[in-house]
Amino acid sequence: MVRHDHPTPVLGALGLFTVLLGAALPLIDFFIVNVALPTIDHDLDAGPALLELVVAGYGLAYAVLLVLGGRLGDMAGRRRLFLLGIAAFGITSLACGLAPDAWTLVGARVAQGAAAALMLPQVLATIQAATSGQRRARAMSLYGATAGLSMVAGQILGGVLVAAAPLSSVFGESAGWRSVFLVNVPVAAVGLVLAARSVPETRSERPAPIDVPGTLLLAASLVTLLAPLTEGRAAGWPLWTWVSLALFPFAAAAFYRVERRADRKGLIPLVPPSLLRLDSLRRGLSLVLPFSVGFGGFMFVIAVALQQGLKLGPAASGLSMAPMAAAFFAASLAGPGLVRRYGSRVVTAGGIIQALGVVVLVITVWRDWSGLGMLGLLPGMAIAGLGQGLQLPVLFRIVLSDVPPERAGVGGGVMTTTQQAALALGVATLGSLFLSLAPGSGMRDALAVTLLVQLGAVVLTTLLSLRLPRAVA
Repeated sequence: MVRHDHPTPVLGALGLFTVLLGAALPLIDFFIVNVALPTIDHDLDAGPALLELVVAGYGLAYAVLLVLGGRLGDMAGRRRLFLLGIAAFGITSLACGLAPDAWTLVGARVAQGAAAALMLPQVLATIQAATSGQRRARAMSLYGATAGLSMVAGQILGGVLVAAAPLSSVFGESAGWRSVFLVNVPVAAVGLVLAARSVPETRSERPAPIDVPGTLLLAASLVTLLAPLTEGRAAGWPLWTWVSLALFPFAAAAFYRVERRADRKGLIPLVPPSLLRLDSLRRGLSLVLPFSVGFGGFMFVIAVALQQGLKLGPAASGLSMAPMAAAFFAASLAGPGLVRRYGSRVVTAGGIIQALGVVVLVITVWRDWSGLGMLGLLPGMAIAGLGQGLQLPVLFRIVLSDVPPERAGVGGGVMTTTQQAALALGVATLGSLFLSLAPGSGMRDALAVTLLVQLGAVVLTTLLSLRLPRAVA
């Protein structure tokens, strides 16, 4: 039993496993619905706009509240917020799984995203505050591996669960999509029990009050950007989408000015500009952004292309990601040793390998679209996954390497908000590009063009990696 009042909290092996389980759940659930969307549409008669909201409602609530979740953990105790978040995640997952109609599902997904935003920032903050030295480096590598693997595993698990349809006798013959949400309930219950026993309590020694203006302006900035990009195509680009996009730069500028003014006055804003002056954090985030945009868009587009274009079932579509997941995991395990020897150049090498994987996928799609299946996708998926596994865990270590422990919650919130907003932006932009091209150009050409755009994001990430500090703390 962990003594939660210990003056120097230590995160043991079971505690690390527990918080990593908490990190996996929100990321799995961002992607797990991709392969379930056709059956959700069939069962609930959702339509394109509401299907977009099932994805976007979760992502928006998650991204908007992440930094606030980190601040609350700094104030009230990270273990306490983690327990609250994982319990709320289990309850809201149950609500998603039992939703009787599409609008109820959208509302439950928004609440699920808010619960995830309470839970996830406490993971990084607890690792930063309750580990040190080589143990922290190993924990951060495991966090990065967990994050990347969860994003791929979510799509695989979703396909298998939808195909298995274990709840069909209760909810209807195609209602297996409910299991992608209900599977979270026992997992969250186990996580709750483990967290109560193994996660130490940590909090900031000088907790800051809630930055209400900063929170509202950050929410306005993310909503005015992500909501129209996500919903615009499905809704036919009505006037509100253009008004919202026009308001985004003003909301973002106002957020920055308010935060900078608070920082200069000696207050602690939601996202302190002084924190962004940390070279490792700023340069690391500049890579997390294009990496996550490309990754989020790819995972959404490939699910649609395989199911609607090639008529693969949800299980085959999901399992097509398995080579990517396996290669990512292998690279993540090798990463710490490679980083000790080569430093941040591992990220550059990973970018080159990922670019090669995307090129292989483009060639594969272009040459053999009609006969394409899991075996044909294997080489490109595996090479791309290998490159991604060499990048993401190292980037997470770099971003947080110089963040002081008392600001761990804020630092983790900033990083996860950037990642989550970029994943949602990738779904919105690359997803909209693909879905706009598909009716006129066909699925093959639309997928090839979208992959080439993603390749541009990979090249940008690779070039930016040359600016990273060579040594990785």
